[in-house]
Amino acid sequence: MPFANFKVPTGTLDEKQKETIVTRTTELFVEIYGERARANTMVLVEEVVDGGWGIGGNVLTLAMLQQPTED
Repeated sequence: MPFANFKVPTGTLDEKQKETIVTRTTELFVEIYGERARANTMVLVEEVVDGGWGIGGNVLTLAMLQQPTED
């Protein structure tokens, strides 16, 4: 069974965006494995609480992610 797990910060996606992730990911697996994969593809969109994850040893928050990047 194909399985994809997306972890996103809580409150950053609305229901339509989550649905898009599920349908497009399913379509990708069908493209790779064929139509037989559709009925068995599981896509999990998990919302991670603010401050519950990090990169490079630093805890990230939603406020930090929303800051403009420096070019």
